[in-house]
Amino acid sequence: MKIVLAYSGGLDTSIILKWVKEKYNAEVIAYCADVGQGSELDGLEEKAMKTGASKVYIEDLRKEFIDDFIFPCIKANAIYEDYYLLGTSIARPVIAKRLVEIAELEGADAIAHGSTGKGNDQVRFEATVKSLAPHLKIIAPWREWDMSSREDLIDYAEKNNIPIPVTKSKPYSTDRNILHISYEGGVLEDPCYEPNEDMFLLSVSPEKAPDKPEYVDIKFKSGIPIAINGKNMDSVSLFELLNEIGGRNSIGRVDMIENRLVGIKCRCVYETPGGTILIEAHKALEAFTVERDLAHYKSLISEKYAEIVYYGLWYSPLKYALDAFVEESQQYVSGNVKLKLYKGNMSIVGRESKYSLYDDSLATFGKDDDYDHSDAGGFINLFTLSTKTVGIRNRKIKEDK
Repeated sequence: MKIVLAYSGGLDTSIILKWVKEKYNAEVIAYCADVGQGSELDGLEEKAMKTGASKVYIEDLRKEFIDDFIFPCIKANAIYEDYYLLGTSIARPVIAKRLVEIAELEGADAIAHGSTGKGNDQVRFEATVKSLAPHLKIIAPWREWDMSSREDLIDYAEKNNIPIPVTKSKPYSTDRNILHISYEGGVLEDPCYEPNEDMFLLSVSPEKAPDKPEYVDIKFKSGIPIAINGKNMDSVSLFELLNEIGGRNSIGRVDMIENRLVGIKCRCVYETPGGTILIEAHKALEAFTVERDLAHYKSLISEKYAEIVYYGLWYSPLKYALDAFVEESQQYVSGNVKLKLYKGNMSIVGRESKYSLYDDSLATFGKDDDYDHSDAGGFINLFTLSTKTVGIRNRKIKEDK
């Protein structure tokens, strides 16, 4: 049997590589997608081979991740439960897509992943595999073995001489990519526990942020950011720069109680500096360029879009249909937005676009007003006609009593 394992080198997949190989008497190919984990990838190939992998794939998918997965979510203003910018959720379909491609390239019988039986990622990985390669067997060790905690995994690693990046004294879990870092589990399971400042890797605290505000100007074309402070940039460089700018100004920290797909509430802490800046700038430009009824309806689409992505249904018919709606809504979302960042706070201080629907000759209360106030009376009479009719009826009923 040949299995392709989605391998990160973290606690779970380090154990799984050896466990799956022995359990299924299989050849295991380790696959790791570089979606912006940084130094976490150092030494990964050597570690996987030593743990028993027959082959290791490590591929840079950062550009694809940003262009084909993050940017569509930015254009949709997709935020789950008002706070979560879907950093982990968006990464899973790009990883699983390539996982399937490698499995087919290698003639594998199955894929394996390290998601737990109570988390969202198991659904996201498997929904993608079932959509793109329904013939492949899926192995999820967390639903099979008798280990029930991270402490059990740490004990297994120690007994089998498997190097792991986690200790019992610091057991919280992290997931990092170019969009965010998430933290959950361990000490964070206490909702009253305030995380230590040394936990955060992408941003400084507001107290340590500069005492002067920093301004950043973002240029968009059809809903996609293409330049920062007047400089055109490729998507990877743009995100790296925005992460630096946001991080040093303490932008993008979130501590929330989140409703998982399986029905469990969990406490999650996120750092999403660049993504937070982008989505706020994008919303500001939409408000400037998108017609009222379309803008109002798109806000409903945004919530549903975020839910679909969170649930792992990236390759679903409804997601494709909503993509078409979002794409149509973005044709005039081009222009510049200027933001002011200061100690964890962010405000829009300027916007400009040749497609702007803002007309100062209509909006002004000054003498240059082009709005004909006499039109309002007839409009109000028609707009409130049904309300007036109800009022007349209710008054008659009241008088009859």
